[in-house]
Amino acid sequence: MAISIYIDADACPVKAEVYRVAGRYGLKVFVVSNAYINVPRDPLIERVVVSDGFDAADDWIAERAGPGDIVVTSDIPLADRSLKAGAAAIGSTGVAFTTSSIGMAMASRELMSTLRAMGEATGGPKPMTARDRSRFLSTLDETVQRLRRGK
Repeated sequence: MAISIYIDADACPVKAEVYRVAGRYGLKVFVVSNAYINVPRDPLIERVVVSDGFDAADDWIAERAGPGDIVVTSDIPLADRSLKAGAAAIGSTGVAFTTSSIGMAMASRELMSTLRAMGEATGGPKPMTARDRSRFLSTLDETVQRLRRGK
């Protein structure tokens, strides 16, 4: 079973980390975005530029990712779609989305959206830290190893 990694790349801060882990295991990486993004010259790394339509990158990934694949995204609805298709989903801070955690993540997202709509200043995501990057590398590596074992 060939493992592919799909990166929801427009705002992804851990692309370099994905390239590093994918290179170690010889995995295909799809870097999906609405605009041109520089990617390393490597036959295993493919840049995919989709239309700038709402959720176009998410839709492209969701239509292709399946069992044995990994989706790297901070987009909770895309993580949900990926899990439902049988793929693993990892947030950019290294937190793996699971079938048991995605419901709470979706509910929290909805709550924050409602608060923003009511005018509450909820702030954006926290800046990436070295600890987040380290946790991401560890989670991605563990996920690749788990999928390679077929579990």
